[in-house]
Amino acid sequence: MSMPTTDVAMEVRATAALVEARGVTRILPGLVPTTLVHDVTLAIGHNDFVAITGPSGSGKSSLLYLLGLLDVPTAGEVRIRGRATSAMDEEERAFTRLSTIGFVFQFHFLLPEFTARENVMLPMRALRRLSQREMRERAATLLAALGLADHVDKRPDQLSGGQRQRVAVARALANAPPLILADEPTGSLDSKSSEQVFEILRELVEQHGKTVVAVTHDLEFARRMQRRIVLEDGGIASDDGKGS
Repeated sequence: MSMPTTDVAMEVRATAALVEARGVTRILPGLVPTTLVHDVTLAIGHNDFVAITGPSGSGKSSLLYLLGLLDVPTAGEVRIRGRATSAMDEEERAFTRLSTIGFVFQFHFLLPEFTARENVMLPMRALRRLSQREMRERAATLLAALGLADHVDKRPDQLSGGQRQRVAVARALANAPPLILADEPTGSLDSKSSEQVFEILRELVEQHGKTVVAVTHDLEFARRMQRRIVLEDGGIASDDGKGS
């Protein structure tokens, strides 16, 4: 997979963690409050390949959304590149998400009325760093790198499940973020497509210097990653590495 030059790993990396959770708790209010995540502390470094596993309802996706600034902790702190996010207003949080984090979900969430290229361009439009021509060229380059050069102008309903997920990966890479968060990225795919997505994520880490954090129920998928964090009842039950 040959990615655009903006995605080439830097030789010198910051020593600070890329993303941290410090005593993070998330409680849903209500007549009976529900604790989704409880007192989680972890640090994930640059160029890490991390699996988050655990039984259903253990808080895996909730933790991922907190790390990705899609949700706000009830207590504790999420830091991105050493910066506290609790003091950020929504505009700054949105900019940090767009520029630093790419998301891949189990169900690709591609807009059905848009082509593959147009879907990949959406994060670029939101960040507003590139011209229209530059966005179109970058989207086509990303799709080609993921084996979709002949599908850039097809809509999602004209693509297979595996192809749609690769478009979703390209969209996650649109703004060249250092951090990719994936929520069950192979959960709806057949074994062949699952292996393709795994290899893409692995190459992003090993060849392009990205950090990938993936929630997964697939223990074989998790076993092949560098680090495995197991959640139970919203807390960390085990963590076989402390990250970079």
